[in-house]
Order: sequence, then structure tokens, then C-alpha cells
Amino acid sequence: MITAKGLYKRYKKTVAVDHLSFDVRPGVVTGFLGPNGAGKSTTMRLMLDLDNGEGETLFDGRRFDSIRRPMNEVGALLEAKPFHPTRSARNHLRMLAAGNRIPDSRVDEVMEFVGLAEVKRKRPKGYSLGMAQRLGLAQALLGDPKILLLDEPANGLDPHGIHWMRDILKRLASEGRTIFVSSHLLSEMQLMADELVVIGRGKMIFNGDVDQFVRDFTQANVIVRGPRIGDLTAALEAAGAEIAKGDDGELVVSGLEIGEVGHVAFTEGVELHELSTRRASLEEAFMSATGASEQFVAQEIQAAVEQPGGAQHA
Repeated sequence: MITAKGLYKRYKKTVAVDHLSFDVRPGVVTGFLGPNGAGKSTTMRLMLDLDNGEGETLFDGRRFDSIRRPMNEVGALLEAKPFHPTRSARNHLRMLAAGNRIPDSRVDEVMEFVGLAEVKRKRPKGYSLGMAQRLGLAQALLGDPKILLLDEPANGLDPHGIHWMRDILKRLASEGRTIFVSSHLLSEMQLMADELVVIGRGKMIFNGDVDQFVRDFTQANVIVRGPRIGDLTAALEAAGAEIAKGDDGELVVSGLEIGEVGHVAFTEGVELHELSTRRASLEEAFMSATGASEQFVAQEIQAAVEQPGGAQHA
């Protein structure tokens, strides 16, 4: 179990992390989400006592700096390329292993596990970003820890690598480990994460189940298709629904459950070819939940087309 209590960090006049408290449970993958500048990386550094601030984080009841052999209990990947510039990848891991009394055989084991066995004698400074991420994961797994903290581990990976990373983290969680992982790949996070910690401008927005997050910040719609669906509009509106026309002519109904829509159609004697629920994605929920806390907002560009006589139309 990871227990974060009152994490706080200020840079001059800017509050980067604002009294965050949350738990990360074992046996599930917990995603850590927030817009750029939300304070995710700073939060992780505070959790590992790598930055000065307030509050504390307990790993199975102990602060990180009090754990005698930290790599055996907490594995972390916070940067893509924090490697020794002149050592080979294998020797870099051997150096870390020696300080934690981990045998060299474990070094070879994790390099094989992450798919870098063929390049283990090369210097990591020549690695691509994706290869560096794999080496970072090998470093985090070196001590076979129960807890993993990973900051954007899929950054730089190709689609096969992203799929591999997802499967690895879900498997590790199924073994009872505690997995806390940040990512901007929301479609991937929807497939991987069981629970979420969502922050914006350093403040807590949500902490809980992924499906609950989507339900809290979006609205499910009922999709209706059929040869006479226009005949349903008045009856559905009378039942309290809001109706919109979809791109393919279907009715998009909000405010009623699917069973209620079906009952109205039955009562009105209207034949249906489709009656289904369309639920929002994690991305839609994230945009809804964090829109007000986005720090770096790009302006929309409207192309101006100059017309004869100097008139312009946007």
C-alpha cells in the first residue's frame, strides 16, 4: 500500500502540489493523470523524498528514505535517460545492483525480460527513447520490488512496445504488486488502469475507480435507429429526454436509461433497428474534468481568407 498524506510543494509564488492525499492499493494498476504542468512529476518526486516539500508518503507504513534497501521494495522510473554516460547498460545495472546486494544474474534476467539482452553491452546514451524506457523499467524491476512508481513509461515506445508495457504492468498487478503509473496516452490508460488519481494545478480532482470517473464527468447516451424514429421524438421529450440527431440520422437520447427509451418505443408502436448505450471514453471524461485546470492553453487558429475588395471571412 502507498499512502500519500498532505503532499505540498511551492516554487516561489507557484503552488505545484497542493496538499494531495491519496492511497494506491496493491493488486491493481492505478493511473496518475493530469494536464501538462499539473504537478504529476513533482508529486512523484515528493513521494520518493527527492524534492523538498511538505507532507509524507508511506510505503507499507515506512517513508522511502527509511527503507534500508529501497530497490528491493520500491522500483521507480522518473526520467527516460538517467544513466551513466560511459558504462554499458549491463554495467550500469550491475553498479546499482551492487549497492543493493542484488546478484549479477538478476541484471541479465531483467535485461532479457525487457528485450534488451542483445544490446546490453552497448552504452545507453546511444539508445532510442523507447529502448531507454525499457532499460528504465529493467532498473525499476531490478530488486523485484512489490511497489512500482513509473512516470510516463510508455513515452517513446512503438505500438507493440505500448501493448507489451500494458500487459507487463497488468500482470505485475495481478501478482499483488502496487503499480502507480502516469501517462498522457488516455486510450491506453483506459485499457490498463483499474483506478485513477487525477489532479489539476496541483489539486485533487478525482481518486477512485476508472468507470466511476467516466460516469461522474460525462453523460451516457442512448442511440436509437429505425425507419420511423422521428415519430418517437415528441414522446421521448415528454418523458424528460433531450434529443439530438446523430451524423447518420440516428437519435441520440440523453436523460433516459435504455430501458425507458425502449418502453417509450414499445408504447408508441415504433419499430427499432438499434437500441444501444454509447458511453463516453476516458479521454472525454478527462477533458471534461480537467478543462478548467489546464495551465498551458493553445489558442485556436482561424484562417482568414481575403476576398476581393479587402473583405475577410473567418
